[in-house]
Amino acid sequence: MTENEQSTSSSHSPSNEEVRLHKLLVRILLAVMIFEGAYLLYERQWLSLFLVNLIILTLLAPVVFKQQLNVTLPAEFHISAVLFSFAALYLGEVQQFYQRIWWWDIALHATAGLLMGIMGFLLVYILNETERVRLNLTAGFIAIFAFLFAITIGTFWEIFEFAIDQIFQTNMQKPMLGDPSGLTDTMWDVIVNAAGGFIISFTGWRYLKKDQSFFVHDWIKKFINRNPNMFRK
Repeated sequence: MTENEQSTSSSHSPSNEEVRLHKLLVRILLAVMIFEGAYLLYERQWLSLFLVNLIILTLLAPVVFKQQLNVTLPAEFHISAVLFSFAALYLGEVQQFYQRIWWWDIALHATAGLLMGIMGFLLVYILNETERVRLNLTAGFIAIFAFLFAITIGTFWEIFEFAIDQIFQTNMQKPMLGDPSGLTDTMWDVIVNAAGGFIISFTGWRYLKKDQSFFVHDWIKKFINRNPNMFRK
């Protein structure tokens, strides 16, 4: 390997400190979720156990992506997904933060809009740049796709909440004062989710128009550097 190749290879690899912090966070949360899962199984709290298992799957996602799809996820991607899942499913539903903290639901749905917007933007951006799929998409199309992706995922989540409440008589849709049906909560969830998705779509569009201030810029570079075989020279 030449000196130039060694330099390129090292730039593709995360730092030792980044790897250690990532592994430490994943192991701590995995231990907590396994312990919590065993307790919920003993208490026969099936819905909470299901939500905890979703978090465990999120924690194990990099292994699945690497083995099944030969894709390496940067630590920022994984940590963001893990922390959001932990805050929404474990703290929000299992520990009932949605009932204890009035703004928790709004904050999580706004964050979901941002994250889903980022995911939609990255998904179509990667498809546009990868060697495996020949596409030549405009900046406007990529931004619109990211926005619609965020709204679609948010809508599916509201359908999921409604279905769980109807089947298991739970309270994932949070009735607000004066609206026992939960419609007001659902509409605010949709609105803040759309707002988060719009923010990402607009800033992503500006990034593609050569405004390098987009904060996901480094994430995009890291994903490309971790998976150079997927992209055009």
